[in-house]
Amino acid sequence: MEVTGNKMDYLINGTVEGFTTTEFDYGSIVTPCHAKGVQKFGSNVIPTLFSLVFIFGLLGNVLVVLVLIKYRKFKSMTDIYLLNLAISDLLFIFSLPFRIYYSVHDWVFGDTMCKFYTGIFFLCFYSGSFFIVLLSIDRYLDIVYSASALKARVKCYGIITSIHTWGLAILISSPGFVFFRLQMENNRKSCTSHFPYESYFAWNKFLILKKFFVGLIFPLIITTFCYVCILNTLWKSKNEKNKTVWLIFIIIIIYFLFWAPNNIALLLQLFHTSFFVDNCDNLKRMNIALQLTETLAVAHCCINPLIYAFASEKFRKYVISFFHL
Repeated sequence: MEVTGNKMDYLINGTVEGFTTTEFDYGSIVTPCHAKGVQKFGSNVIPTLFSLVFIFGLLGNVLVVLVLIKYRKFKSMTDIYLLNLAISDLLFIFSLPFRIYYSVHDWVFGDTMCKFYTGIFFLCFYSGSFFIVLLSIDRYLDIVYSASALKARVKCYGIITSIHTWGLAILISSPGFVFFRLQMENNRKSCTSHFPYESYFAWNKFLILKKFFVGLIFPLIITTFCYVCILNTLWKSKNEKNKTVWLIFIIIIIYFLFWAPNNIALLLQLFHTSFFVDNCDNLKRMNIALQLTETLAVAHCCINPLIYAFASEKFRKYVISFFHL
């Protein structure tokens, strides 16, 4: 016997990992808890906001990829990791049309696309986190161990590291490809989780906690350590690489600011009975919080090109040259 939908679907479906906004689990509440207001909020707001993210994210990240390929030509490991970060954002952006349609209608794209779509969400989140870590480590080696780290920072190592990072991200994201499927729930076709009955709650908690710790806390610890050492080194000596360090630092800070609220909201949802009174109003607020923080997280995929445009003079020159302005 297997259990479908409900709590795990906050992740992908506006319930557990963030995709649809029409399925709600109201736990142990006996009195019916009508979620029409929450559903209306999601179906009205998400298509508009996600459409804007799709347009600006697509244009911005394609431009970043073209600039890196044409002008930088992968001269450093930093360029390689920035390219992979842009590719990760583009993969996520290409999934948004499905998300936009699904926020209003039934899932009509079939079982295979359901698995692919949910798996891509996990994959882009984890790959983004891992490449943020690699950027931090690369800056750490470059600034703190500049001379002795030259052999470890050649282009081929950057490519090999990127391939292994994508492999690790796919492995960690595999539950998204395995446990989600097309099914009928409440007279509508939905793309939702499908866990074995005996381990339903265990899988539910495992995936949320894994997303929180592996995708957010551990990367935050590593990047914090790297930048404490970097800032300590820069404080003692003048370094011409300061601009690159601060650019990467801004990228990292923005990444965690955009993704942390959604992960914290998911954690609160998982343990909501420990923090809040288990009633209808609180659960509605939690659903709205999940939708808002999900929107913030999704918006991140169009932010990096803006950071490059405002914080990197070289990038602005490359763009001007690219368009022959």
